[in-house]
Amino acid sequence: MRKIFAYAFMVSLSCLSVQAESVENDVDAVNESMTESGVESSGFLTQALNSAIEESVKDVEYGRKVTQFASVPKFGGYAIGKYSYSDKFGEKGGDGFNSRLIRVYVDGTILNDFKYRIQMELNGDKKAHIKDVTLEWSKYKEFSVKVGQFKRCFTFENPYNPFDVGVGDYSQLAKKLSGFGDYCGEASMGGRDQGLQVAGDLFPVGEDKRRLLHYQLAVYNGQGINVKDADGKKDLIGTLQFQVVKDLYVGVFGWDGQYTGSNGVSVDRHRYAFGAKYEHDGWTARGEYAHSQGHKVTDYDSSTGTWSGNGKADAWYATVGVPVNDWFKCYVKYDAYRDDASWSTLKTIYTIAPNFQLHKNLVFQIQYNYVNDKTNATDRHYNEVWAETYFRF
Repeated sequence: MRKIFAYAFMVSLSCLSVQAESVENDVDAVNESMTESGVESSGFLTQALNSAIEESVKDVEYGRKVTQFASVPKFGGYAIGKYSYSDKFGEKGGDGFNSRLIRVYVDGTILNDFKYRIQMELNGDKKAHIKDVTLEWSKYKEFSVKVGQFKRCFTFENPYNPFDVGVGDYSQLAKKLSGFGDYCGEASMGGRDQGLQVAGDLFPVGEDKRRLLHYQLAVYNGQGINVKDADGKKDLIGTLQFQVVKDLYVGVFGWDGQYTGSNGVSVDRHRYAFGAKYEHDGWTARGEYAHSQGHKVTDYDSSTGTWSGNGKADAWYATVGVPVNDWFKCYVKYDAYRDDASWSTLKTIYTIAPNFQLHKNLVFQIQYNYVNDKTNATDRHYNEVWAETYFRF
């Protein structure tokens, strides 16, 4: 019995030291170890050992073949919890505690040059639903092709992950004019749509070989995520972004399209935006302006066949993030939106948001908003306090 246990112990040590490139030689190595240790071999146990190692060899060879064609899928996710208080009339103190976002994803590569990503949201008004489904051919920096369901390439802020926005929510510009509960009447699509995009980075310049020009051009259904095209027409969205110095981008964006509401009314979306962003050594500076021409679906009166409103809207914001030390960064933001591009419909939000990042995957945030809303006749000025937790895995 003592010899059997010694034999099993030696087998365990040998298995732990197996490397993929030398696994074929393990049988001889173990037998030599047994001989040197004075452990007598059992024919039955030796046969079992040989069989196990042969299976290991087959597994390693299979693994090599698989990794030649596809990477091991990466699974992850993140969650954002929130407490909100508001002294706005009729809000009853705000929403209190809630789970703002819970998302999981899987991504990887196939044949080295094809990237895929699937992301699902597990909470929210739509309950569990798919946010992103993409396949991208990305062999060259100068030219890539993406197809599926993904972020619209309109504005700098829209493509940002919620972890990286810096404050507790996207700007009114992104929300109203990129598809987070859009001005025209589209439900919140998280700034996403279904379509095909080409993109790339051109013209390496300077000692750092930074790419001078980034471009994106995409064709979308125009209806958002997880729904079919309603009118057979497509939206065209594009951007040109110039990296004038390292990590400083100046960009212009254009959008020409149409949205059809559930009431069957179709409205134009002719939009443009321009702005700049800078992210370097923990410092953040970002600002944009956007203008929209096109009615809301609710502007149409079917009984008279006429439209109300002027069919215009615009917005602008500026965000600055200052790193105090490795774990503390403070953001300030000025955020303005005009529902019909007139001063009488101006809604302005002034924000300060300290961020405490104890780990790259763990952030605590406190945020204060002072809101001046000219469209609210009962309570034009009010205050909001948010506390949010961010963690990912």
